[in-house]
Amino acid sequence: MTDLFDIEHDSFGYDEPTLDKLFETLKQEVRSSSANYSQEVFRLHWLGRKQGRLKTLREGWSKSAPPEALKPLGIRFNQLKQQIEAALAGAAATPVASAAKSCLDFSLPGSVRAMGIQHPLLKTMQEIVSVFHDLGYSTALGPQVESDFYNFEALNFPPNHPARDTQDTLVLADQQAKPSRERLLMRTHTSPVQIRSMIAQAPPVRIVVPGKVHRNDAADATHSPVFHQVEGLCVDANITFSDLKGTLDHAMKALFGSAVKTRFFPSFFPFTEPSADVQISCIFCAGNGCRKCKNSGWIELLGCGMVDPAVFASVTEARRKINQADDAYNPEKISGFAFGMGVERIAMIQHGISEIGHFYSGDMRFLEQFA
Repeated sequence: MTDLFDIEHDSFGYDEPTLDKLFETLKQEVRSSSANYSQEVFRLHWLGRKQGRLKTLREGWSKSAPPEALKPLGIRFNQLKQQIEAALAGAAATPVASAAKSCLDFSLPGSVRAMGIQHPLLKTMQEIVSVFHDLGYSTALGPQVESDFYNFEALNFPPNHPARDTQDTLVLADQQAKPSRERLLMRTHTSPVQIRSMIAQAPPVRIVVPGKVHRNDAADATHSPVFHQVEGLCVDANITFSDLKGTLDHAMKALFGSAVKTRFFPSFFPFTEPSADVQISCIFCAGNGCRKCKNSGWIELLGCGMVDPAVFASVTEARRKINQADDAYNPEKISGFAFGMGVERIAMIQHGISEIGHFYSGDMRFLEQFA
């Protein structure tokens, strides 16, 4: 083998074929020495700071090389150094891998990497949904961008109805040329999923609908233009208001404790008749009156009611357009109830949070409290 250590003292050509031949010889020497030397001896032999073979060859050859040969020479030395470092890395990994292989116990359970904590809103939403899963409800989901038909018209919000003012929404641009019912908007509630579910399937229907909704509201301590809802729908033969009351009373006790009481007050929603607002006894003062319940002993929590026959009529019309010419949603044969609650409001009550903006701030000091 050529003694390349002394080549810097000799005269040789720096053309590409000569360099290729010289560095191929060096690469063979690296492979040979990595197999025969210990890791530390190999490192010092090639990469020693004062007398390392790589340093000596690089300095000697660079001094005698013509200017046009410096670049190809530098490229080859860098490649050689990478090969040396790779050989060192392989030598370092070999004993560790061998030790790990020899002591690996396949009977031990695998290690599980802990995931990040659930966001308090998602945690509350899942708690609500699980309560209704236990009652036999299934989860239904739908798009956040909805048509006017699903978001308003099918839910008995005809055009120019004053009830639309309470759900002032965010409409997508360039919709004016479309018919009113086809115009797209950001959904203001998850109720459109109820319509979609009834169009897709005949009764019985028992669904719970969690999701994000959008309204053109100014942000303050208790309002946000983006928030979350969980709505529910039950449609079958002989469903009564008593079924609605019993279902929600059970759900509130499951969420806030068995001592919680519920009461219903007449209200108005276009898609239910009769309609009601639901209050629970204050969980902070046990109904005795405090600042959080405005000394009333009660906290308003959600809305509900029996499904309006006009909603069933819209569903029947839509089903006929997809060749479902039946009377599955004939209000003389079936009935149902619906309810809806704000996830943020329930989470704020559960955790004593006074500012809805904390949920969206991304402040780790706030979120780490729920770890």
